Amino acid sequence: MGLTLIFDADDTLWENNVLFERVSEDFFAWLAHPDEAHARAVRADIEDVNIAQHGYGSAVFLRSLHDCVTHLRGRPVTDAERSEIAELAAALVQQQLELLPGVEDVLDELGSRHDLRLMTKGDPVEQERKVEISGLARHFRSVHVVARKDVVTYRGLAAELALDPSTTWMIGNSPRSDILPARAAGLNAVFVPHPYTWAHEHAEVDDPAVLTVGSLRELPEHF
Repeated sequence: MGLTLIFDADDTLWENNVLFERVSEDFFAWLAHPDEAHARAVRADIEDVNIAQHGYGSAVFLRSLHDCVTHLRGRPVTDAERSEIAELAAALVQQQLELLPGVEDVLDELGSRHDLRLMTKGDPVEQERKVEISGLARHFRSVHVVARKDVVTYRGLAAELALDPSTTWMIGNSPRSDILPARAAGLNAVFVPHPYTWAHEHAEVDDPAVLTVGSLRELPEHF
């Protein structure tokens, strides 16, 4: 088979961060703090700490919302508040998925001539459940859920699968997780910008060797 194409999942194959953004907006409207800018800054700081300690995923996101309420209201979050926050975050908890346009067709076409793999980071149970719900697993020779995407992870995956970096491409929307570490590990990379990419994943992509496309639908033109 031709090249090895490793796809990111969240916000590359299906919508993800926009759901978190919607919940965040609903949360701050519900919270009704008199200084919303301060409340957002508190939540952002709490989220940074929780991600460092507990990783990624909806459970950590909800933990940060609970911690934010505790911090701003000066008391533990109540059971009633937990229920109200859970209701706001129902779409996340229920893991509703919306595939990005053209995903099935693109994977069908590329899979006919290339080796497709999937690599996503986050809570293993949550991410594996998303893959199952998406119905896309059949397109990929292997699926890998990792705690983080850094240079060590990419080099480890290349070694595990005996990949040739010169013919391997990482495809994703996140500069910080998909593009920069993959390039540092010696792989090629395709940047697929998404308007709702998580702020934690933003970084400059100034590597001329990185292929940037407007959408997944353009991939068959290059591969």
